Amino acid sequence: MAYWLVKSEPSTYSWEDLVKEKQTCWSGVRNYAARGHLNAMKKGDEVFFYHSNEGTDIVGIAKVSKEAYHDPTTDDERWVAVDIKPVKKIKNPVTLEAIKKNKKLASMALVRIGRLSVQPVTETEWATVLEMAGEK
Repeated sequence: MAYWLVKSEPSTYSWEDLVKEKQTCWSGVRNYAARGHLNAMKKGDEVFFYHSNEGTDIVGIAKVSKEAYHDPTTDDERWVAVDIKPVKKIKNPVTLEAIKKNKKLASMALVRIGRLSVQPVTETEWATVLEMAGEK
């Protein structure tokens, strides 16, 4: 299993929206690196849900429920989407500020290439964030 992080502004699509809908198509990604990550996601992979710009914190854990398929928001066959579903809300959201202060997370994509909307998370980073959130 691999680990990932997806970002969304809460005013556009929030964790609460995902919980309410029970599943969503993660579409509209138009960055080549992020597209590569979407293509690499496998059913069952776990995903941090990150609120960007308005809050800047990891607020939930989702799971990939459908692997990459043609993004329905475009006619261009090169772009893909995946489906994700919520697993659980994180008890204590982990802020970007706290992530940047943790030396174990210095290499995390969220710190190095913050604008990337879909990014990989290493097993060590995943465990560290969960520990920071009081989830372990």
